[in-house]
Amino acid sequence: MKKVIVALLMASAFISKAQQGNLSGDLMMNVNFFQRDTNIKAAGNQLYDNFLSGGEGWLGLRYSVKGFTGTVRFDAFQNSNLQNPTTALTAAGLGMYSLSKEFQNLTITAGHVYDQIGSGIIFRAYEDRGLLIDNALFGLHLKYRANKYLTVKGFSGQTKYLFDRYKPILKGFAAEGDFDLGKNVHITPGIGTVNRTMDQASMDLVISTINSYPVNERFTPVYNSFASTFYNTLNAGDFTWYIEGAYKTHEAVATGLGLKRLNGNVIYSTLGYSKSKFGINATFKRTENFMMRTSPNETLIKGLYNWQPIIEQIRPQRLIARYTPPSQDLSEVGGAANVFITPNENLSFNASYTHINSLAGDTLYREAFADAEIRSVKDFIFHVGLQYLVYNQSLYQQKVKANYPNIIALTPFLEVVYKINQSKSIRTELQYMNTKQDFGSWAFGLLEFSIASHWSFAVSDMYNVKPNYTHVNKAHHYPNFFVAHTRGAHRFTAQYVKQVEGINCTGGVCRYEPAFSGAKIGVISTF
Repeated sequence: MKKVIVALLMASAFISKAQQGNLSGDLMMNVNFFQRDTNIKAAGNQLYDNFLSGGEGWLGLRYSVKGFTGTVRFDAFQNSNLQNPTTALTAAGLGMYSLSKEFQNLTITAGHVYDQIGSGIIFRAYEDRGLLIDNALFGLHLKYRANKYLTVKGFSGQTKYLFDRYKPILKGFAAEGDFDLGKNVHITPGIGTVNRTMDQASMDLVISTINSYPVNERFTPVYNSFASTFYNTLNAGDFTWYIEGAYKTHEAVATGLGLKRLNGNVIYSTLGYSKSKFGINATFKRTENFMMRTSPNETLIKGLYNWQPIIEQIRPQRLIARYTPPSQDLSEVGGAANVFITPNENLSFNASYTHINSLAGDTLYREAFADAEIRSVKDFIFHVGLQYLVYNQSLYQQKVKANYPNIIALTPFLEVVYKINQSKSIRTELQYMNTKQDFGSWAFGLLEFSIASHWSFAVSDMYNVKPNYTHVNKAHHYPNFFVAHTRGAHRFTAQYVKQVEGINCTGGVCRYEPAFSGAKIGVISTF
């Protein structure tokens, strides 16, 4: 009740003072209509068998005046499938609220805070609505710019979970510099540390789990874990180099063999060189036992308060995106290299290779990728490419290796855009994935007609052309009919879709989603 009162007072202040400052906001709503389809396994739960519809929405307001900024967001879930695609979530309330004040180079924020240290390896409070991730820090956050060379920040609070909070406490500190070392050399170094203190209830559960083990596998857990990081970005002429190293102290870590007393470390680096018409980028990452959760009792994406950078590039192609590898917290070492060449304004070429193993040397992921964009034909844009991948399905999707061997796939794709005039265009996508594993080979086709800044119409189909009858009983079509309309600051979308079961990844965080059948309506608005 106190939360509601605080939020209403803030909203009242926003409205009464709107003429003195700046009031803005945003709305996002999704509605799903579930159509039962046993052929693709879109059935067998209350969403399809009983409820038939559901959705979620977020309405946020932000008001700034005289150095003060107040933010409040109302979240609502009615038979929503967003948290768990097979279970309905119904809840509503204040999803976040905060008040901040900036004066004399000091910014104080109370309430829900979104921030990160470095690339986020030891701490990142962020939101991703597609996966229902909202691990804002609820507490107090201070940021002070000491001078033009140094900024420091500190925070303390608890990690948000829906309309509640995880009980363990987080405390953190970071200092970041900004220095010129010469005419063309610039560095932005930083250091950070985070301390997590478990609450008694969480610790009691950890102790109970450890006491169930054989005597020789037991250990004494600790309430406090500490993680520290050093990071730096170097810009020197045409080169950019980022490096970060992090270490975490011993604590109880959930592994496939139960809880273990482990410390952890991460090394992450990117190096880029860019010149006119040419560029090259390289990424390296090594992770060992670097699980960062409010307690080891949490699973999947619950209780995470950090974010692991990903090595692989996120591909937009529908078939290729099915096998995006998520970052591994316990054991991963890999690298990627990408080269792009633009000889003239009508041609561009790109090639990359990604190689990811476990620390024990097991193959996790391989990708060789090349594409080209051609603009030399009047009114046409051609985008053509090819991907070869090896994907460890048993590890990434937690399946039995004997039944789910590594996926080996070859996927050519073609995209053609025809500009009818300055406002109208037609886009076509054709993709074919050749593989004997998982569901077997796929074909995908899309046709989209766009009227600039107002309308977009698309129809597509994904077809299991050569099924792997070990996992599917017959080939299925997965059609999608889509329309979008933009009017000013409002965007409305509607689609009828059948979606194959698989892994959905956003920013390196992935989860399994069962098949979907039905209609979706969406509204996004800003003001």
